[in-house]
Amino acid sequence: MLAYIVRRLWQMLPTMLGVVLLVFVLFNWVGGDPAYILAGKMANAESIANIRRQLGVDQPYYVQLWIFIRQIATFDFGLSWATSEPVSHIIATRLGPSLTVLIPLTVLETLIGIALALVIAFVRGSLTDRAVMIACTVGMSVSILVYIIVFQYGLAYQLGLFPVQGWGESFGENLLRYAALPILIGLAVSLAPTLRLFRSFVLDEVGQDYVRTARAKGLSERRVMWVHVLRNAAIPILTYVMANLPALLIGAFLLERFFGIPGIGREVILAVERSDFPVIKAITVYVAAATMVFNLLTDLLYQAVDPRVKLA
Repeated sequence: MLAYIVRRLWQMLPTMLGVVLLVFVLFNWVGGDPAYILAGKMANAESIANIRRQLGVDQPYYVQLWIFIRQIATFDFGLSWATSEPVSHIIATRLGPSLTVLIPLTVLETLIGIALALVIAFVRGSLTDRAVMIACTVGMSVSILVYIIVFQYGLAYQLGLFPVQGWGESFGENLLRYAALPILIGLAVSLAPTLRLFRSFVLDEVGQDYVRTARAKGLSERRVMWVHVLRNAAIPILTYVMANLPALLIGAFLLERFFGIPGIGREVILAVERSDFPVIKAITVYVAAATMVFNLLTDLLYQAVDPRVKLA
């Protein structure tokens, strides 16, 4: 196990280097000169030169690349161009609100999706199964903006069950009060595609030989589905859930923007609007690193779910 982890971590280095080079090229060659962005429209050549010297972009490209690599290694991307706040502090303070919404959302989405997929597998091919799939298709066809507007207006503004916007200082207050409606909306949006996918994973296992053997031994349909089928369907389900985790940090920007949640997704949108390159570069690199780490964790969890899986 330890040898496998060390080998995988070593294999991540070339991938991470490729990401670093790509981000460096995009922001230094394609993105234009940041000195002109910071100086404004009325700046003169002297002020632009001073800004370039302060940012280090007057150095040769190999020096700038080394500075960028050193920033990644030390987790120090300097100051935000828009707010003059340390980028590391921005990410540290914005990560908590995002996780407050995304972790409960992911747990609920996964558990409810698995339970409903197994229940639907009991009545596969029936009118109920078809009705649920039609409802899922309709739900997937509705934009998340519609869900946000309807839920926010109906449940928050009209009925007053939730606050329309806001974020507090206490974790309990944020989770139970401010994050409840965003989690509910995220669940309504994501449950339909998740259920369709999990249903296909379960039905792929239902037709396998081991299921027929278990039934021939006299095992109840409930035990066959909730023990044998679920255990084998857990691997693709685990792959789907773990692969989506890094993207969720950025993908929830609409929820964070509409509900005033100071999370990573909202910060990315603000950074793009302000051309705040240090924040964008830091989040891009960290999301790429998180994706590789979650891929490693997924492989390790495979063996925990199914001991027959061999790590090589």
